[in-house]
This record gives sequence, C-alpha cells and structure tokens, in this order.
Amino acid sequence: MEYLTGWRTSTRSTHQGQCVEVGFGSGRVGVRDTKDRPGGYFAVDPARWGDFLGVLKRGEFDR
Repeated sequence: MEYLTGWRTSTRSTHQGQCVEVGFGSGRVGVRDTKDRPGGYFAVDPARWGDFLGVLKRGEFDR
C-alpha cells in the first residue's frame, strides 16, 4: 500500500462529520471518509484529480 501524508479537509467543509479528506504522496492523490479514517481510501493520479476538480469548479455536478 502506498503511503500518503498531509491529509486535510476542504476549507468549505462544515465540520459536521460529513466530509472527505485528501492526502498526497507517492505520486498519487488519496481520498478518504473522515468518519472512517481507518477504513482506507482510494487513490488516483494527480492528472485525474485535476480533471475532477475542474468539473467541480465548472459546476457540472450542480443540481
């Protein structure tokens, strides 16, 4: 398993336990649930993470 560090929550998080955290390392970006940190995470390469953030910023998931 790769080692990720620097886990952080979004600055837009409401801090009510319904957040995800992002960690970095080993050329990967990891995402995990703040309610279940020991439960693991999924990791993607930084380019795919950048694509995902671009979609969010453009509002493509907004209802």
